[in-house]
Amino acid sequence: MAAASGTGPEPCTDWPTIVLIAVVYLMVGLATTLLAQWSLPLSILAAALLIAQYSSLQHEVMHGHPTPWQWLNEVMVYPGLTLFIPYQRFRDTHLAHHQDERLTDPYDDPETNYIDPAVWHRLPRWQQALLRLNNRLAGRMLLGPAIGTWRICRDDWALARGGDHSVTRAWLHHLAGVALVGLWLVAVGSMPVWAFVGAAYMGFSLLKVRTFLEHRAHDRASGRSVVIEERGPLALLYLNNNLHVVHHMHPNASWYRLPALYRTNRDHYLRRNDNYVYRSYGEIFRRYFLQAKDPVPHPLWEPEPAPGQTEKVSAKPFMQ
Repeated sequence: MAAASGTGPEPCTDWPTIVLIAVVYLMVGLATTLLAQWSLPLSILAAALLIAQYSSLQHEVMHGHPTPWQWLNEVMVYPGLTLFIPYQRFRDTHLAHHQDERLTDPYDDPETNYIDPAVWHRLPRWQQALLRLNNRLAGRMLLGPAIGTWRICRDDWALARGGDHSVTRAWLHHLAGVALVGLWLVAVGSMPVWAFVGAAYMGFSLLKVRTFLEHRAHDRASGRSVVIEERGPLALLYLNNNLHVVHHMHPNASWYRLPALYRTNRDHYLRRNDNYVYRSYGEIFRRYFLQAKDPVPHPLWEPEPAPGQTEKVSAKPFMQ
C-alpha cells in the first residue's frame, strides 16, 4: 500500500508539533522536579505518559516533521528520554517497516510479531510459552518492553560486530542522549534514577498497547493495517497513529491531519483494509487483555527460500 497522493501540501513548519515537543520537555521537567518532591508515584505515572508521548513525537520526526530540515528535527528529540531504544535505530527499522508489501513478513518486517512456523516449532518450550504470554495484551504490556529491548540489543550487537558502523553510531548518539537525561536527574531533578527507569519501562508498555494489533496476517498488503476509532486521550498519546491504515497510506501527513482524512474517506479506508477496525482501545482491552488475538507463528506464511536453500534461517526468535 504505497503512500497515496491527494493529501495536500504539508506546512513548511509544523507548529503544532513544535509546540507539543516544547510542552513535553516542560512537563518532564516539572514531573522530575516539583511533582517528584510532592508525590513520587504520581511523578512516575506522569513521566511514563510523557515518555510515551515523546516516542510518538519521535515517530513524527522520522517522517519529516516538524521543519524542512531533518537534522534540526532530530536535534529536537535528541535527549534519550525513552532510555531503551536508540532513536536512529527506531527510525531506520520503522522506515523499513513502511515497505507495505513486506508487512508482517517474519524476516523483512522489522516490527512484526509473527515468526516463521518452521522456526517456531524448533523453539524450546519455555520460549514458546513466553511468546504465547507476550501474545496477550497483558503479557505484551508486562513482557513486551523487555523482549523488544533484548531483541534489538542482541541483533544490533551482531550488526556492530559485523562492521555496521551506522548501528554503532546510533548507539553512541543514544548513550549521549541518555547521559543528558541522567545529568538532568542528578544535577536538577528530584526523581531518583531508578524511578525514571521504571517510568520509561511503563511508557514503553503504553506504546505496546498501540502496536499490539496494528498489523494482521492477510493475503493483501492493503488489508494488514488496522483502524482503531479511538477519540479519547490515547488517540492524543499516540498522535492519531491508531488510524494506522491512514498513516500507512499517507506516511508524510502530520498527526493532526489524520482524523480529518479518515472522516472524509472512511468507507474508502475500510475497503482498503478489508474492514480491519475496532471502535476503541477499550474494546481491545475487553477482548484481548487475557486472550491472544493471533498465533505467534505466521498463519499465512509461505517462505521463498533462495536457490539451493530449503529454508530461511531466523535471526529473531523473540519478536517485538
